[in-house]
Amino acid sequence: MKSKSPRLSANARTQQALELRSQYEAGATVRELKELSGLSHGTVLSRLQAVDTTMRTPYESRQLRADAKKVAARRRLASSLRTRYESGLTVHDLAAYCERSTRTVRRLLDEAGATLRSPHETRQLKQATARQQLMTALRVRYEAGEKVPALADAYGCSESKVYRLLRKAGATMRLRLQTGSARPDRPP
Repeated sequence: MKSKSPRLSANARTQQALELRSQYEAGATVRELKELSGLSHGTVLSRLQAVDTTMRTPYESRQLRADAKKVAARRRLASSLRTRYESGLTVHDLAAYCERSTRTVRRLLDEAGATLRSPHETRQLKQATARQQLMTALRVRYEAGEKVPALADAYGCSESKVYRLLRKAGATMRLRLQTGSARPDRPP
């Protein structure tokens, strides 16, 4: 059973709060102050707030305690992620790449000064990337000699769409032979 500490007078509480504040501003965490003073977590926070202490965020506390090498490594990672993000990768792609959570990746991108895309912008980017990949695949197979009807069947789209995508991809188009009555007669 935990014994209660004796009640302090208002002046003693204020003095204790000022001491806690000076230790906190010197770099101690609330958890450390709790252990040093024997007060509860909530009481430490209340005393710090009573003397208008500007509280650090958890991130600021980690930065204060982190060594210079870890801080530099984190900044390099954040910069690298920003470059990859701005080149078109998504937050989920980056999370898989650096083996961290999407929340951490968003935090790192924010630290690097990246402007995050909206979900709508991300969907548009994915669609554009998928379309570009389809155009490239069609072009490679077409220029290797595959015929348009076979490509249309393979990708589940119409022949006219295949032609349109091939033109957009800059493929060198082969001449199409005309069939039926419009076909010129061959010489004997």
